[in-house]
Amino acid sequence: MVRERTNVIVGTAGHVDHGKTALVRALTGINTDRLKEEKARGISIELGFAPFVLPDGKLAGIVDVPGHERFVKQMVAGAGGMDLVLLVIAADEGVMPQTREHLDVLELLQVSRGIVVLTKVDLVDDEWLELVIEEVKEALAGSVMAVAPIVTVSAVTGAGIPELRDLITEMVATVPRRPAAGMARLPIDRVFTSTGFGTVVTGTLVAGTLQLGDQLELMPRRLPVRIRSLQVHGQKLGLAAAGQRVAVNLHGVELTQVERGDVVATVDTLTPAYRVSVRLQILKRTARPVKERDRVRFHAGTRETLGRVVLLDREELAPGAEAFAQIVLEEPVAVLKGDRFVLRSYSPVVTIGGGRVVEGSAAKFKKNRPEVIRALETKEKGTPVERLAQYLAQSGLPLSPEEAVKAVGLSREVVKEIISQAQAGTRLGIALLTGEGTLYFLAPEKLNLLAKAVVRDVTAFHQAYPLRRGMPKEDLKGKMVGQWPGKAYSALLATLAQQGVVMVAGNILAAAGFTNTPESGVAGHLELVEGWFAAGGVQPPTPAEVKERLQQEKGVNPEAADEYLAFLVEERRLTKLGEDLFFHPKALAHFREAVTAYLAVHGEATVAAIRDATGSSRRYVVPLLEWLDRERVTRRFGDKRRLFSRPGP
Repeated sequence: MVRERTNVIVGTAGHVDHGKTALVRALTGINTDRLKEEKARGISIELGFAPFVLPDGKLAGIVDVPGHERFVKQMVAGAGGMDLVLLVIAADEGVMPQTREHLDVLELLQVSRGIVVLTKVDLVDDEWLELVIEEVKEALAGSVMAVAPIVTVSAVTGAGIPELRDLITEMVATVPRRPAAGMARLPIDRVFTSTGFGTVVTGTLVAGTLQLGDQLELMPRRLPVRIRSLQVHGQKLGLAAAGQRVAVNLHGVELTQVERGDVVATVDTLTPAYRVSVRLQILKRTARPVKERDRVRFHAGTRETLGRVVLLDREELAPGAEAFAQIVLEEPVAVLKGDRFVLRSYSPVVTIGGGRVVEGSAAKFKKNRPEVIRALETKEKGTPVERLAQYLAQSGLPLSPEEAVKAVGLSREVVKEIISQAQAGTRLGIALLTGEGTLYFLAPEKLNLLAKAVVRDVTAFHQAYPLRRGMPKEDLKGKMVGQWPGKAYSALLATLAQQGVVMVAGNILAAAGFTNTPESGVAGHLELVEGWFAAGGVQPPTPAEVKERLQQEKGVNPEAADEYLAFLVEERRLTKLGEDLFFHPKALAHFREAVTAYLAVHGEATVAAIRDATGSSRRYVVPLLEWLDRERVTRRFGDKRRLFSRPGP
């Protein structure tokens, strides 16, 4: 029977031997203790999972976490995926140390929907039960579970189990859906191999969807993987959605390449990082302050990583206090802005604090800098526009919309809205670079600086080379924005052209309104040079001869003479056929006519025959004939030429 899935994960929490696994068995009929050692010792060591059929027939997932103090890291790994928690407290013992530590973890991870379940009520009388209930209320005061309903049950007699099922069903209906759109993210909590299938991973899909055949990335190692098969509660499916417990058969990795704490995610959406910026909160009941460079255990998602605390504006953080900090990690993690984390001391291993990730991949900051704290405040609580504007101002680099999604942690829908507002003229503190179908964000201050620099450099180029139409675009890119992608640079120039700052024509960049019209004196020199080539016909002067004559007759230096030749070629008043070979267009036309007429009569001719027919020399005839070949006037057969239209032998 296929049941409707709720995409909700119900989890347990509580002290060891308070009846969590027995409660799950009473609710689901499944014993989540799967390891031999667990069954022998009677306690949970690893996370346990089971499908949970609710009274209304819908299917949820249930996660049973270990309660022993030695296995709190497994509890943290499971708690991160919970939507609704059952805080289990044995009525015969009441609130115990791990009850409090698990409650701290729930507080730090902000698992706010929950039910307090008093188990083993068959072992106590009513008077004792009332005392325990009061103790529980007192312990929960001020916590995320302060208003949680309290239910009394017995997994042995079944008392209270139906009522608990009904309450769970009622509360499951209030759980908001996890985001199914956008990137997929699956923190891995179990890895094993299946005969005939290979590597299988399990976890709670916290965002997006997974589909059979999807190409994904295993983080933080950046290993490409593909989904070979997909299961939800033991049923093979083609699609899994956020909020479901999934088992994924991965193609492309060996069992030894995967471990708990890794993340399967949409390609190029997470960045492995050894340093993260956080809002750090220290628990009130922590024994001592957290000090600068304290070694800690950083728990995020299903991963535990050792690291050190770097406090940005103080040397220690007192119990109950909070501040911005960075965690410098010994192994990379793959987290996002907004992810919750738990911090445990290195030794003794106890929960001391936690909080929220502000930057999933952070640069090293200098201490005691007010501007650093202000920047982190914007990253933490700023609007999407403020966060994007801040990133652009700090980096000075252009960002494509796709890059903004990843770098700033914005949704594609939000990015589209920012683009629409910017295009409508709304003042956002963000500039748009547009051109050739591409779009980039840039800080307005950076755009203004670049505009001034472009005008300065292009104007200087015009002053140095007044006869040229402009400077090659690539010459300016290497000098000004060498690290930018080519499309971003093109979008910058297109934007400056739209603003009337510059003119762009093909590969040439010029200042707005610039023309390379020669001054009268220079115009006379150009006409003189053009006349020399016209008179030379098919035996034109060499550039060296032109430079010498110009210097002798007009006092023009050789560099200016080079510019004259380049200008005449650009204006098509001369044609360049080789490094030092220039012809007047009339000479080329006469040569074409003479060769065409000769071949029309004789059919074919050698280089020597054409040399004699045109009155040229071999030095010029060979490149001229190669030009006619390119123009498809003639065609070479061995050492002879024929008209292109005439077939060969």
